[in-house]
Amino acid sequence: MDIPYQAVPAETLGNMIEEFVTRDGTDYGEQELTLEAKVAQVMSQLKAGKAAIQYDEALEICEIVLLT
Repeated sequence: MDIPYQAVPAETLGNMIEEFVTRDGTDYGEQELTLEAKVAQVMSQLKAGKAAIQYDEALEICEIVLLT
């Protein structure tokens, strides 16, 4: 189930994005970015519809996923 990012409280959304960008295996290319830049990049992807917040009812977890 998709959850609109606007429906998530700002502090919770920030924590979700930080967890997403610091997750092992997250690759942002050759250029090293600051945490703040990575967070801003994911927020832009959420706003542009290139990423989404999904809730898995079976696992009872929410996570950010990149859309292709």
